[in-house]
Amino acid sequence: MRFAGAAAAAGMLRGFRYHLFMPPTPSQSLVLTFEEARRVVEDQASQTAPGGNETIDLLHAAGRVLAEAITADRDIPPFPRSTRDGYAVRAADLATLPAKLKVIGEIKAGPVQVASAMNRGQAFSIMTGAPVPQGADAVVMVEYTSPQGDHVEVTKGVAPGENVVAQGAEAKRGSLLLDRGTRLNEAAIALAASVGRSRLQVFVRPRVAVLTTGDEIVAVDAEISSTQIRNSNSYSLAVQIQKAGGDPVLLPIAPDEPRRLRQLIEEGLQSDLLIMTGGVSMGRYDLVEPVLAGLQAEFFFTGAKIQPGRPVVFGRVGSCGAGAPAREGASAPLSQQRSHKHFFGLPGNPVSTMVTFELFAKPMLEAGAGMSPRPLTFVHARLKSDIRIKTGLTRFLPAILSGKYEDSLAEPVPWQGSGDIAARARANCYIVVPPDREHILTSEWVAIMSL
Repeated sequence: MRFAGAAAAAGMLRGFRYHLFMPPTPSQSLVLTFEEARRVVEDQASQTAPGGNETIDLLHAAGRVLAEAITADRDIPPFPRSTRDGYAVRAADLATLPAKLKVIGEIKAGPVQVASAMNRGQAFSIMTGAPVPQGADAVVMVEYTSPQGDHVEVTKGVAPGENVVAQGAEAKRGSLLLDRGTRLNEAAIALAASVGRSRLQVFVRPRVAVLTTGDEIVAVDAEISSTQIRNSNSYSLAVQIQKAGGDPVLLPIAPDEPRRLRQLIEEGLQSDLLIMTGGVSMGRYDLVEPVLAGLQAEFFFTGAKIQPGRPVVFGRVGSCGAGAPAREGASAPLSQQRSHKHFFGLPGNPVSTMVTFELFAKPMLEAGAGMSPRPLTFVHARLKSDIRIKTGLTRFLPAILSGKYEDSLAEPVPWQGSGDIAARARANCYIVVPPDREHILTSEWVAIMSL
């Protein structure tokens, strides 16, 4: 009885402390449809300026975002280029087949000297990538030729320009190759190298603070009880942040206690973007929204009609911890917005955290990294087995995309809800189900969001 009484007293004391220190909750619940919430994020992202610039070696530029435009330093290609091994010819000389042409030299890729222009009835042996000589207007593939001493017999005709890339066909000198805001992949890196750029000016990667909340959450390497949960969300978010072009800053786990939570939120707001996970539902100890309200945060939405991830929160706080309330749908000008820090409160269930980051937090992070805005796009595949769900929410169901070529099939992964990390780990995509669909039949086309 003493134990029960002590527990009850402790619970009453904790409840008293909770009510004593709790700031007010947001005055209005703003639960939007998926499309509305996404538009709000895209609007804020379009007004978000990247940070500073730095110059780095080309070898280390993969995944970074260009802070300058890259132009062609010369025509690309700088000469008419052969795309085949064979013979440089005049197409008109092959009007009658077979045709016999005099071979007057060989041209290979690299520094070459062509003695003279090619005349009627003549040909040059030529290699892939080599410059096509003056007087030739096509290349006939070696498969359709037979060497005969200092001549070659050709058995197939060619059209003018066939198997030749004209000078400047890919880019003219001074033309734009890579625009500011381009994220550098292997093709962009190769293009920069091809115009002699060994160093590139890129945007500084934004710092993104990650704050996981909840008394039940413990560090990965901590001793754990049967009712505690290891902190997986900070690590999944760190990976997603890095892939999106940011540098994660992992904060200590926040307890369900308003004062310490506020301290950690204020610390997180020193970074370029703050992402919190957990504490955004309607439970008694879901404190994130009330603490943010105490900081006079401006909330753009406090929920989205999706599953998983409905209790997602998006807003911003002024540089001194106070954000002036805005009219619904209104946005501050860029000069004013720079004095604000945006935040996301993502649901604590791991799959919900991953989904809501991809749908909502990623565009803001990419904007802060300097990337040009990109719409959310889906591919389509046929459904491998029936889906039955309730209407009203846009659903993102973990799935496996399989098959070959145009016969791709999407199969929902059996899962136990938004806490099932193992199901998400088996999936390689999400099936996106619109809110008005209750039953989707096998072989119907469905939208796919790839991972």
